[in-house]
Amino acid sequence: MDRLPTKALSIRQPWAHLILHHGKDVENRSWSTRYRGPVLIHAAKGMTDDEWDDAMDLLDAISRQDRETVLRRRARVHNGMRRGGIVGVVDITDCVRDSGSPWFFGPIGFVLTNPRPLPFVPCRGQLGFFDVPGEVLDALQTGRAA
Repeated sequence: MDRLPTKALSIRQPWAHLILHHGKDVENRSWSTRYRGPVLIHAAKGMTDDEWDDAMDLLDAISRQDRETVLRRRARVHNGMRRGGIVGVVDITDCVRDSGSPWFFGPIGFVLTNPRPLPFVPCRGQLGFFDVPGEVLDALQTGRAA
């Protein structure tokens, strides 16, 4: 496995899952960053029913699939989500105030590319970018749970 980044960004579910598995290519924030490069995705523990509904409605609108396919996908997404730990890595390639991406609703968006799911490793999250503890990085590198 390539060397993993040591910084992470907490993202609430189901948004973290959508980044890694469903093409969400912008992470919306109220603050900008100059950072460019790989960052670990930390799936925060919290997720409200409204967040779930909003994310699934947006995914449904973007994908334009029939209702049966949409309902099957919603169940698969919900069952596949882990919370409270590192779930993947993505590259931040830009920070924008406008975007043609259907995932952008601002005011600022981190442009994301090259999402790579990782085996789930529990980890406490923090606001903004944060340093991942060494034991979590070791567990990620070896593919074992912390």
